[in-house]
Amino acid sequence: MLRVDVAKKLGDFSIDVAFTSAGQVTGLFGSSGAGKTSLVSMIAGLVEPDRGTIAINGDVLFDRAAGTAIPPHRRRIGYVFQDARLFPHLNVGQNLDYGRRMNRLARDAVQETRITELLDIGDLLKRRPGGLSGGERQRVALGRALLSRPRLLLLDEPLGALDDERKAEILPYLVRLRDEADVPMVYVSHDADEMRQLATNVVLLKRGRVAAFGGVEVLPRAT
Repeated sequence: MLRVDVAKKLGDFSIDVAFTSAGQVTGLFGSSGAGKTSLVSMIAGLVEPDRGTIAINGDVLFDRAAGTAIPPHRRRIGYVFQDARLFPHLNVGQNLDYGRRMNRLARDAVQETRITELLDIGDLLKRRPGGLSGGERQRVALGRALLSRPRLLLLDEPLGALDDERKAEILPYLVRLRDEADVPMVYVSHDADEMRQLATNVVLLKRGRVAAFGGVEVLPRAT
């Protein structure tokens, strides 16, 4: 369960958001400038709220009043950005292994095989990121995040930089992750169709506030 109750002043813009979600995929939906990326940055620990609390399954990551602020590298949260941010000098296998090594985790061959098969990236392991398609790079970025054994996966517009064909390629893998990976996700998007296919709970953000919370029925209807 993810519990977020935070406020943050960012120049002329402010965020004041509170929600609790037990869904496998919590969607953060809103137009550009609604505060989605700032909110996931607070969950990740990259931005510190001015007040409030953030907790996962009762484990407090941030509590301003109590003086608790767990640093990002100790939160066990995987973060996948709009651009895959793979290391160009490493091949796919080395990129996948980066999160494990940075977290000083023992190798788990069974988990590595499971993730590479789940994302269909086993045949890419010796290739460099520069030779991959956009969809392939995002699948590798997902695999790298999962192999760091996160308790929460943050996906910040992971399809935003892809064309419609690549989006159609990646979305089924995200659905498979939801159904098979057993890692709760926070999924950021301004695409209602994506959100309907993937999210189990939706936080609808407008101007840094929660405008609605519930199932996919809170999303705006297609026009």
